[in-house]
Amino acid sequence: MSGIYIHIPFCKQACYYCNFHFSTSMSQKDAMVAAIIREIGLQQHYLGKDTVHTVYFGGGTPSLLAKADIDAIMQQLHRFFTIAPDAEITLEANPDDLSMEKLQELKASGVNRLSIGVQSFHEADLQWMNRAHNSQQAMDCITNAQAAGFQNITIDLIYGGPGLSDEGWAFNVQQAIRLGVPHLSCYALTVEPGTALDTFIRKKKMEAVDPEKAARHFEMLMQWVEAAGYEHYEISNFALPGWHSRHNSSYWKGLPYLGLGPSAHSFNGHSRQWNIANNALYIKSIEKGEVPFEIETLTAEMQFNEYIMTSLRTSAGCDMGWVEERFGADLAHQLRAHSQAFIGKGWMEQVDTFLRLTPAGRLFADGIASDLFI
Repeated sequence: MSGIYIHIPFCKQACYYCNFHFSTSMSQKDAMVAAIIREIGLQQHYLGKDTVHTVYFGGGTPSLLAKADIDAIMQQLHRFFTIAPDAEITLEANPDDLSMEKLQELKASGVNRLSIGVQSFHEADLQWMNRAHNSQQAMDCITNAQAAGFQNITIDLIYGGPGLSDEGWAFNVQQAIRLGVPHLSCYALTVEPGTALDTFIRKKKMEAVDPEKAARHFEMLMQWVEAAGYEHYEISNFALPGWHSRHNSSYWKGLPYLGLGPSAHSFNGHSRQWNIANNALYIKSIEKGEVPFEIETLTAEMQFNEYIMTSLRTSAGCDMGWVEERFGADLAHQLRAHSQAFIGKGWMEQVDTFLRLTPAGRLFADGIASDLFI
């Protein structure tokens, strides 16, 4: 079981908090689509003979692509890979792109899951984020998608931001629940170096992020969604039963995936590679028949640490039986011993052969994982 990720590096405008690779100029769009199509052929052997069960158009803003672009990419994928008949085909979209006509085109192209960058239902939030949509579009895109026949929908929401009160955060979450969105991805606002947000905070033009408020919002979120019947199956992800993200779940399970496009990452279980994060250089290299990537071979220690990081983020947790089988009894014993301190604090628990975080421990997930690294 494998997945394919396609990075579409274009946006209408730059969100102040974003540090992903993208361009606000669409001048290279046609050349980029042609390059991605060619890279599919160049990378046709990366996944071996695995059947592809998930395809994910990410970015950037893939909803800026025309129907012909998506169709051409999908046709090339089917040419060189075996795509499962029931494959999950996700496309990230901005609310302002999702007209009824656009939604019908996406459905006709085979997209069966939408990941919508709502971020907030408050106009003030969307303005300070420099989002391209407004609060009305944030709501309309969901009802329109449902009317167009999309059932598998996830939206992104950001908490802990400047000006977002506890009551405002409650409104955002309850609005998503009221609209019947089956999957939520909720992220604490982080200030990435070099972003506009980072500059604004350093120049005192915007208030700094309050980690205590972010932690409080996260605790509130866990209570609200559990009461609404959502499963907290990964630190930042919540789904009604049967609506987990198959693509992202494959990342957390350590399954192989191929990344296409500039800055896209690939993983085959033994090594990780990533394409150059430069649109012009990516296109130029692909036109020469060369994929411009760097590669890192993963040592056993790196694979162990990565498994700890990803598995502890999930509700299933870390499978000690698998750790012993894959990495040996000594390392499994060391992991059990080191986890006792967190179990004593009530941050972890052992259920059968699995070590997993408690709700209290989820607040410290990254720190706990790093303390358990080799």
